[in-house]
Amino acid sequence: MLRITYIISIASIFLFISCTSNSVTSGKETYTDFPQEQELKAKTILLDTALFRYPFRLHIGDRRTVVLDLHGTEYFFHAFSYPDFRYLSSFGRRGDAPQDMLSAENFRWNGAFLWTLDANKSELTRFGFALSGDSLLRQEAVGLDKDILRALDFVMCEGSAFIIPDYSGDSRFCKVDRNGKLLYKFGTIPTANEDALKNARSALAQAWRSFIDYNPRNGVLAAVTQLGEVLEIYNLKDSTHVVRTGPHGEPEFQISEGYGIPTGIMGFSDVQVTDKAIYTVFHGRSFKDIARDAQNGVNHLDGGQYIYVFSLTGKPLKKYVLDHYICGISVDEQLGVFYATDVNRDEPILEFDISET
Repeated sequence: MLRITYIISIASIFLFISCTSNSVTSGKETYTDFPQEQELKAKTILLDTALFRYPFRLHIGDRRTVVLDLHGTEYFFHAFSYPDFRYLSSFGRRGDAPQDMLSAENFRWNGAFLWTLDANKSELTRFGFALSGDSLLRQEAVGLDKDILRALDFVMCEGSAFIIPDYSGDSRFCKVDRNGKLLYKFGTIPTANEDALKNARSALAQAWRSFIDYNPRNGVLAAVTQLGEVLEIYNLKDSTHVVRTGPHGEPEFQISEGYGIPTGIMGFSDVQVTDKAIYTVFHGRSFKDIARDAQNGVNHLDGGQYIYVFSLTGKPLKKYVLDHYICGISVDEQLGVFYATDVNRDEPILEFDISET
């Protein structure tokens, strides 16, 4: 059932179909392989409570870890102490009340505060910890400008601004001020599909739906495509733009009755920009194989089995082959580990040691 829900959630991005673009210095290259490959075995983090239905994301910050449960019944978010993963509290209540959330796409730490994104409400919400340090309290909500077309991810950047992917097809990203007002748009979709650029920009933008991350210390904004195999790197300090395309190429789609239908492969599902490198979760399964196996009653595990590591300029560094299928990651370079979510298990939080690699 989770497999069906996951595929439906991917396909649904094509049902949501605006503006200037700032020029940057661009470079496009392809990669075929990684110079190093290594297998990694996971250590299971034993939690003292059972909470999750679909733990999709986790982020470490302020000596705590927060996990996003994409299909949470009561709450979308669960907080734990770090690094011992002792359960603290749940927040982001799911419901229709004014302070409830209708959906949860992602969340970001900003110092001691945590911001969440609700696409259905078109709203960013800031949470802060209570004096006890255990529970998070809703402190403010920021409604997004109506010119922003269904925000599905966000990062925070300098000046308390937000960067949000643009799905109009006219540009790549929106920069939004602290009050949710659209400041400007920048970037273009780096596609070779000239026909789609001319005649199907909205569908093209949905096909290029990307997961993003930003590191304010080095100014690197990275985007990885949910379909196909494309990594984009915007260095906001020197205005360079790098595109790296892997063996599976750019996102593929077909148009049916005005909507884009994903074809090709399931690509990336998460990205993190650290001080030293860019870490990504890669799937690589074709929709054709997924559909065929579903018809034959074969139930694939959700997630990707690979971590691709790139330099901050997009050079392929290393490929990790995991013994689990994962969706989200959080890298701790100081400890030499990364944590991941495995939606297929009752104990879904995993630790992978990369200190010796």
